Amino acid sequence: MGRTGGCWSRNLAYVTTTGTPAPPADAVPRGVRPSLVWLLFAAVHAWLAYLGTGPESGSFADVELYRRWVETGLTTGTWPVLDGPWVYPVGALLAMLAPALADVASPTAYAAAWCLLVTVLDAVAVALMLRRGRSGRLGAAWWLVFLALLGPVAMGRIDAIVGPMSVVALLLALAHPRVSTVLVTAAAWIKVAPGAAILPVLLTARRPWRDVVLPGFVVCVVVVGTVAALGGADHVASFVQEQEQRGLQVESVAATPWLVANLFAPAAVIEFDATIVTYEIQGPGTQTTADVLGWLLPLAVLAVAALLWWRRRADGPVFWSDDARRGDLLLRTAFALAVALIVANKVGSPQFIAWLAPPVAVALCVGAPRWRRTAAVVLAVAAATQWVYPWQYDEVVNSVAGGTAVLTVRNALLVLLLVMTVRDLVRPADVSRPVGGEPREQVGPGAPVVDRGVR
Repeated sequence: MGRTGGCWSRNLAYVTTTGTPAPPADAVPRGVRPSLVWLLFAAVHAWLAYLGTGPESGSFADVELYRRWVETGLTTGTWPVLDGPWVYPVGALLAMLAPALADVASPTAYAAAWCLLVTVLDAVAVALMLRRGRSGRLGAAWWLVFLALLGPVAMGRIDAIVGPMSVVALLLALAHPRVSTVLVTAAAWIKVAPGAAILPVLLTARRPWRDVVLPGFVVCVVVVGTVAALGGADHVASFVQEQEQRGLQVESVAATPWLVANLFAPAAVIEFDATIVTYEIQGPGTQTTADVLGWLLPLAVLAVAALLWWRRRADGPVFWSDDARRGDLLLRTAFALAVALIVANKVGSPQFIAWLAPPVAVALCVGAPRWRRTAAVVLAVAAATQWVYPWQYDEVVNSVAGGTAVLTVRNALLVLLLVMTVRDLVRPADVSRPVGGEPREQVGPGAPVVDRGVR
């Protein structure tokens, strides 16, 4: 596909990801200029950094924990994974080391450097989205609003590192599957859950072994080989066992019945686990539920992947000839996996909601149809999550009606999102005919891309 001066022309916004011409320019809302997007970018990141390093510094507690791990490693030579089990994959250590170049001894300097790192990565993702023309500006603006609504945890967690990596990977998924695979696999070695996007990338790739399996395998060999060479082979997969030992976290979707019951009568006890620095709920059936979810989570991932496999077989040759449809199904599957990994999880940390944003932002960025309702619900989920944490978290852990009600609504919206996206996978949108427009050209292998000269 052609480039002009290194930039994709505006009407190739959809082609960049799916190989199909974009919807007409008048189908995309006007009024969002690149300069306004960058102004919003600066305001959002400055606000989140201010909250996390100032009045809501407690929401950056994980960043302080990262600093301590790195400081211990640099001063004593004892490192997570290399010298013992760790809750994160080993790649997270590299992300935590980067801010230490500023000052690992000062919590303030380290937190500021962490904010700068996240801001730079987000800037790369926004810059790539803005190259997609007007719809790219819409996607970028939506993502920034999402970050603002999610609050300081959108910046003060390791998930803030993999978020922009996921955005870039999904933007490149069909046009450059090998690059996308490298990014997704590397992200999975930082935080496991976003790595589930490798499944739709694999199932929509024309040459899956060469473009997905091989690059992913190479990344894993490099990571595992490096850890083994440094003496940490015994702990390279320790993050799996560390997660299995956790109980039912108070914010998780599955904990909702006990939280609601607590409003009327003592049904469970909410206890703080100082080892993993989180609140868990203990009561009749909670441990059994946590154990069941431990088995249900991988089954949910496999079920979503199987749904895409079924959709691919049901579509037959159309799946491979209609790149717009294939790209839309890739994004919907990535989103379905993200929602399933939250709904079927015994852990319910607020930063998990950040997993929802990349597929939605990219879908808006490439002008995919039938995503705006999903985008609106995701924004509501983000706002409710910030309301619960950090602003009203005391109400949740103390079984106060207000905070519990907001969390309950948030969890119900997550279930609704899962139902919506499964429905959209079973009955995908007709992406070849935009609303109010003529059928789009179908661009198959070797077919020319028509530049309509939209300016």
